Amino acid sequence: MAETLDITGAVCPVPLVHNQQIVLGHGSGGKMAADLIAKTFLPAFDNPALRAGDDGAVVDISTGRIVLSTDSHVVAPLFFPGGDIGHLAVCGTVNDVAVMGATPLYLTVGFILEEGLELSALERVTASMKASAAEAGVQIVTGDTKVVQRGKADGLYISTTGVGILPDGRKIGGAQAKPGDVVLLSGTMGDHGIAVLAARGELGFETDVRSDCAPLNGLIADLLAACPDVHVLRDPTRGGVATTLNEIAKQSGVCITLEEKSLPVKPAVASVCEMLGFDPLYVANEGKVLVILPAESAEKALETLKKSKYGADSIKIGTVSAAPAKRVLMRTAIGATRVVDMLAGEMLPRIC
Repeated sequence: MAETLDITGAVCPVPLVHNQQIVLGHGSGGKMAADLIAKTFLPAFDNPALRAGDDGAVVDISTGRIVLSTDSHVVAPLFFPGGDIGHLAVCGTVNDVAVMGATPLYLTVGFILEEGLELSALERVTASMKASAAEAGVQIVTGDTKVVQRGKADGLYISTTGVGILPDGRKIGGAQAKPGDVVLLSGTMGDHGIAVLAARGELGFETDVRSDCAPLNGLIADLLAACPDVHVLRDPTRGGVATTLNEIAKQSGVCITLEEKSLPVKPAVASVCEMLGFDPLYVANEGKVLVILPAESAEKALETLKKSKYGADSIKIGTVSAAPAKRVLMRTAIGATRVVDMLAGEMLPRIC
């Protein structure tokens, strides 16, 4: 990967592992690094562009516009109910490209490995990434690997960049919401954040909540085929639905009003949030998409979303109006209205 990915003709007499753990030599750019790539990364992500072993990938794409998105992924623990850091890395970047209206095609990946990381854990992660990329229909075509000293990382960090093709004439973005639009959400809020928190064993009780981490490009492609007049798509990750909608309201200069009684939350997530004093509106999601589009298309959009296994619980949660501009409001169950602001701090560290 990068200069260390040039494994063509490499002879690697040095053993791959030392006590089945990552050691500093695996990040040296020498024979141990080449062996790690040849025996761990290349089999997991094998494709012609990666196999070429160059400093960058050469891929064929159709003419037109491309979408690029890059992200870094840090989560503790590395494995949690419903996913792991590898699944999270692939899905997160695929979704960031897809919500721009593009078709994701290729990913790059950067691994920051901590000395002492069990090789078996790294192999589980790469296997998970392989499966996630296959489901999303993308290829991991190039990347890089570095090793840091013991105690300098949480075992493993992953950075990914995604590339996708954007059809001519399609314009989807946070600045496109318009008065008269409606806001849809593809499922329940807060599943990912609560699943990660529970996996740390810090709750003092058990819960069966699983992360919603999933690639949404197939769902989004079906939605755009059925409803080409979609104005905004956004995956509400860190900061949750509330923070994401505040970003959109500011970008578009509109007011978004949510209906409290329509907000979908699993009973187990609601119970944990109530006990810990969290608001599900601000808890992270990794497999949900917010959709803003004209009201006349809402019924067809919901019908389309519900056909996907990742959109079965889709629901209309709000509306868009002109004023007060750049605000998100909540119409409560008792008929009052309150301001829904952005997340002020970090509610759940290391969840994305």
